[in-house]
Amino acid sequence: QVQLAESGGGLVQAGGSLRISCAMSGNTYGMYAMGWFRQAPGKEREFVSAITLSAGSTFYSDSVKGRFTISRDGAKNIMYLQMSSLKPEDSAVYYCAAQHVTTSRYDYWGQGTQVTVSS
Repeated sequence: QVQLAESGGGLVQAGGSLRISCAMSGNTYGMYAMGWFRQAPGKEREFVSAITLSAGSTFYSDSVKGRFTISRDGAKNIMYLQMSSLKPEDSAVYYCAAQHVTTSRYDYWGQGTQVTVSS
């Protein structure tokens, strides 16, 4: 089983920056990718960014491309999301997720961390 724990959320002013982290623990053998998703009140959960754990390939949604940077510390099984030029519409609960190499979906999820951007 894999456990994911997010940290680093908080309140920031528009235009500011924030970094959130996700620590993966447990049986991490065979994990292929990790990603960030977010869900704002009244909206569906949406993809934000992802990174493959071996090659480090990165993917971003159009709404955050150029403003957010995803990275990982392979030795520590920690994934980061550096968020810059934050906008009020970035406010949401941010969830960390992990994907095993044998599946094409994110099977493991964290509890989420709140990010609030004030205008």
